[in-house]
Parts: sequence; structure tokens; C-alpha cells
Amino acid sequence: MRFYHAQIEIIPCKICGDKSSGIHYGVITCEGCKGFFRRSQQSNATYSCPRQKNCQIDRTSRNRCQHCRLQKCLAVGMSRDAVKFGRMSKKQRDSLYAEVQKHRLQQQQQQVPLRTPPSVGSPSPDESGGGDGGRGGLYLDIQPSPDQSGLDVNGIKPEPLWDYGHSDEFFPYCSFSNGDASPTATTAAHDHLAQIISKSHLETCQYLREELQEMSCFLQEEVEKFQNKPQEAMWQLCAVKITDAIQYVVEFAKRIDGFMNLCQNDQIVLLKAGSLEVILVRMCRVFDPQNNTVYFDGKFAGPDVFKSLGCDDLIASVFDFAKSMCSLHLEEEEIALFSASVLLSADRSWLRDKLQVERLQQKTESALQHVLQKNHRDDGLFEKLRTKVSALRSLCALHSQKLSAFRAVYPDTVRTLFPPLYKELFLQTCSTICWNQC
Repeated sequence: MRFYHAQIEIIPCKICGDKSSGIHYGVITCEGCKGFFRRSQQSNATYSCPRQKNCQIDRTSRNRCQHCRLQKCLAVGMSRDAVKFGRMSKKQRDSLYAEVQKHRLQQQQQQVPLRTPPSVGSPSPDESGGGDGGRGGLYLDIQPSPDQSGLDVNGIKPEPLWDYGHSDEFFPYCSFSNGDASPTATTAAHDHLAQIISKSHLETCQYLREELQEMSCFLQEEVEKFQNKPQEAMWQLCAVKITDAIQYVVEFAKRIDGFMNLCQNDQIVLLKAGSLEVILVRMCRVFDPQNNTVYFDGKFAGPDVFKSLGCDDLIASVFDFAKSMCSLHLEEEEIALFSASVLLSADRSWLRDKLQVERLQQKTESALQHVLQKNHRDDGLFEKLRTKVSALRSLCALHSQKLSAFRAVYPDTVRTLFPPLYKELFLQTCSTICWNQC
């Protein structure tokens, strides 16, 4: 009996509720939970819960407590033996098939239309000119791996909290102004946009600041274990951690109203170019400037933890950038708007509709300026944030340089062990991907 993805995907991940990708180790799960469970079993990892061992596990909180996430995996029936042998019993297959059929029947009774992602390279209904279906998400043409899926936002529709198609009257500035809106209307529009982006930011951050306050630093013997890791093993670990963070950035991007209205090509371009930059901006939330440490793999780590990567200059630059961001003492709302502005950079190469991206970026920057003024911030803070953009570009270029050098020495490690989403974002150019015309 064979299960197709279109059948399974109607049931959410049993661990976190995210979009499922199939049956993994005996349970319907998403790619993230599949990879987490596999890694936990292969490494015989032991996790501890910083709270009461009853953490809620969902799509936005699943990376906050590895202990509770693993316990939930086991509780819903994920099999340690399946990690080793990779097969389900006939009883398990029959049970899962019955569950799919039951879920499908419930949806039909509720008259909820089933929506399956289009095949790679095929246009969605609105792109092909026929039908009135919702706008298709973006889907990078890469093969799924045991650890991660590709950059896939099919099946998740953006919440239409703000209609950019008719919003010029609320944003009277730059060349897109009609000059008719009152200051009160403009202020209300800025506040509304800031509220939406801030909410999206908070819902897609991996960690809460108050939770991180309870975390400790790595002990010296733990630091030495990291330092003694083979270079390729440490690179793989960091690639996995970055990929986990990228998935949250993707979710953040989808919730920026107007982003999902861009053509697929431009969504891809912005995420490929800007996802690591947003991660570096968000790093100030998980950085302790007093101890010069960043939250990594369960505890706070100093630069020495990453020594075996063999790129001390990159690590030092990343830590310096995080410290400089912390010195600005940004509020969450300000981090959110700056992150959105960075992601919506209209100067990226390969964009097809730069004007539309520019409109979104300018509206976001205008809202950021409004919030800074409302918070009685230093008049020069907006310009200070603008200077951070060039620093972000330099850091990402250095990361690409180091990654290319590593791949030249360890091509098999990159090819077989790195998450495909990481490879897709950092090891391929936009010109290698063929998309339908918008």
C-alpha cells in the first residue's frame, strides 16, 4: 500500500502541527520533526527541559525545548527502531491509511476544499490564466532530505490583514504619494503596519528572550568537545542550525503583507538574498554582549566554540555585528520592522518587479521611522540602522566565500550531509532556476 504526499498532507504534523510531508518513523510529521527525531536517535542525544517538562510544542515553539519535543515524538508513536530499519508494520500502515481516509471524509463533510501543491514548474491556477484559485506559494526545486525540506510555502495562505493594492492613500510619501491623506490617516496606517509586522516577528522567532535568561554558558569541557569536532562535522552542525533559523524567516516573510503578492521569482530572490541577513539581525535577540556569547545548540557559546570551523575572521565579524546591534537597544517592534525592511530590499539582482518590491520596502521603512519617533529614539538611529545593511552584505559575502572554500575541500560532505535548503540558498544562483513567467 502506497501513500502519496497529496494524501498525507491533509493531516498536520502530529508533533508541531506544521504542514506534514509524509509518514516518518511511523507517524505523520513535517520534515523538521522528522529530521529532529532522526538526529536525536542517531546521536543518542540527551536533552533537559529548563522548565517543568510540559512545554507546548507547536510550529513556532518546537525548537525551544528539545526535551519536550522528543518526548512528544515518542508519545505519539515515533519509533526508534524505524530510524534503524526504516520500515513500518502492516498494522501501522493500515492504521495510518484509515486515519487519512477519516480526515478526508471530515473535510468533505465540512465542505473544506482540499488544496494540494502544484508540481514543481507548473503554474498555479491564477498564474496560468485559468480558474480563481488562491495565489500559489513558492517552491524551490530541490529534493527533500532526511533533515529538511525545500523552501516550500505551498498550502499556507497569507493573512490579508492589509491590502497593499489600495494602500497608497494611507502612505503619502516619495514618488508613490497622491498627497491627499491626512497626517492622522498616515499615522494610523503606520501603526497598523507596524503592529502586523511586529506580531509576525514575535510569532516566528525561535526563542523568547525570557526563556534565554535561564540558559547557561557552555562549560570548558563542553567547549573543548566542540573544538575537537572534525571541521566537516562542525560545518554540518552549523548548516543545520542556520537552516532551522531560515525556516522561521520564511514563515516571517510569508506573513509580511504584500510579500505573497509578489511573483514567485521575486519571493525566491528576496529569500535567497535576505534570509541570512535577517538571521544576523535577529541574532541580537539571542546575544549576550556582556559575556560575548550567543545562544547555540542549547547554551550560550563564545567565539571559541566555533574554532574548528576554520574561519575565525567570519566568526569574529559576526560576533562584532551582534554586539553592535545590541548596543542600539532595539525594541522587538523595531527589530521586526528593520528585519522586514532588510528582507524587502529592492536592489537585489534578478528581481522582475523592482518597483513593487520598492513600494513594500519604502512603506516598511516609513513605518520604522514612525515607530522610532513614537518611541522617542535618537534622531540618528534610523541612519545607524541603514549603515548596518552594508555590514550585513559584507558578512553574507564572507560567509559565501568561506562556504565555497569548505566545499572545495569537502565536496561530499556538502553534497550528502548539508540540508538541501541551505545548499539551495547559498550554493546556487537564481539564474539556475527556471520559473514560469509571473
